[in-house]
Amino acid sequence: MNGPFHRYAGNPIITAGDLPYSANSVFNAAAALVDGETLLLMRVEDRTGLSHLTVAHSKDGLGDWRIDPTPTMPADPIGHPEELWGIEDPRITWVEDLGLYVIAYTAYSAGGPLVSLATTRDFVTFTRLGPVTLPENKDAAIFPVRFGGRYAMLHRPSPSQPNGAHIWLSFSPDLKHWGDHQIVLPCRTGGWWDANKIGLSPPPILTSEGWLIMYHGVRHTIAGGIYRLGLALLDAKDPRRVLRRADEWVFGPEASYERQGDVADVVFPCGWVVEGDELRVYYGAADSSMALATASVSEVLDWLRRHSPPAPD
Repeated sequence: MNGPFHRYAGNPIITAGDLPYSANSVFNAAAALVDGETLLLMRVEDRTGLSHLTVAHSKDGLGDWRIDPTPTMPADPIGHPEELWGIEDPRITWVEDLGLYVIAYTAYSAGGPLVSLATTRDFVTFTRLGPVTLPENKDAAIFPVRFGGRYAMLHRPSPSQPNGAHIWLSFSPDLKHWGDHQIVLPCRTGGWWDANKIGLSPPPILTSEGWLIMYHGVRHTIAGGIYRLGLALLDAKDPRRVLRRADEWVFGPEASYERQGDVADVVFPCGWVVEGDELRVYYGAADSSMALATASVSEVLDWLRRHSPPAPD
């Protein structure tokens, strides 16, 4: 291993065969610490090809997962037509001043994928806030704090233009109306591992050095895309300011369960949790199963420091 992350020996931690109902695959789960346990809000693709979200709980975040017997948050195409073709890839943020978990997820509408928000206190009942972007847009998460009285959201529009797909930052007074849109982390160009298309992975985590960002980059090859992960650091008080960005990827598909599946060569985390200095990253492997990698926050920050020059003042 060249980086700070270590694959869990028990990977994959959840497969479709572990679900209490029939499904094709389980992957790309959001994660949170809830009532002393690790909670995963997993994307489950059923045998129609559409996706919904299902909760799994574990006392240690490693095994003995208790999975809801039916879909926890199914798509609602009648009440929310933007969910016509399912809901995917959630990210969870606990927002203290609301006393709520805010879930950013991809709703797959007839016009393409877009970002929708929902809130919950218990992961049993959910209040949908509806779509907050136009298609095509994915890979969104809310910051847990406000900046200048406004909420902030990272997201990834994917316009059909030759200048690439970048990570954007937007602000809102109420979680519904979003503006001041700006690129915060651009994709690179040329032969880089993260050229042309990047997107946020888990929600940002506040560390002693700033907001830690993990993002995915897609390398297009003659055999298909390769999804790898990179790290960046945003200023704690002004997330528009990028402090560091590693040139190398920090984690990529190597294990057989990451290289073989419905979509080969994919590691795709939507959730991570921190307990003390331990960082647990929950990621989808080859769009087929859930897997886990661990690191220490201090080692991750040290790796980022050593692999990226500081941004100019």
